Amino acid sequence: MIGVIDTEGDCAEWAFPADPGAVRTARTVVRKQLADWGLASLGDVTVLLVSELVTNSLRHASGPIGVRLVRPVDPTGTLLVEVSDPLPDPPLERTAAPDDEGGRGLQLVSRSSRRWGTRPGRTGRTGKTVWFELALPG
Repeated sequence: MIGVIDTEGDCAEWAFPADPGAVRTARTVVRKQLADWGLASLGDVTVLLVSELVTNSLRHASGPIGVRLVRPVDPTGTLLVEVSDPLPDPPLERTAAPDDEGGRGLQLVSRSSRRWGTRPGRTGRTGKTVWFELALPG
């Protein structure tokens, strides 16, 4: 069951259970929200990176996974995307060997986004947030 926290204004936020179906659902709601905001051209890269981060959360944490989009007010700004989970340990970017099946998600985030990083969970909450920014087209 998806929990829609807010999809009004310049911020959209959802909570997903730690369930494999969360990845598909997150892609769907993110793509729809970007289209509603007139940012459909960012859809492919955004859903790819959200998929990677939600998958990482599913692999390493148990508990709800949060996804948050913040639309820039300035048309030359950046789209902020955040994925949160209850595990406090920050993810580690690593170099995967050519035959490794995993280990490339954060490299993909790093190379595809303008900036990215991690921070502790919001005040009063445990866990962490991994965020990235995408430049607006144009």
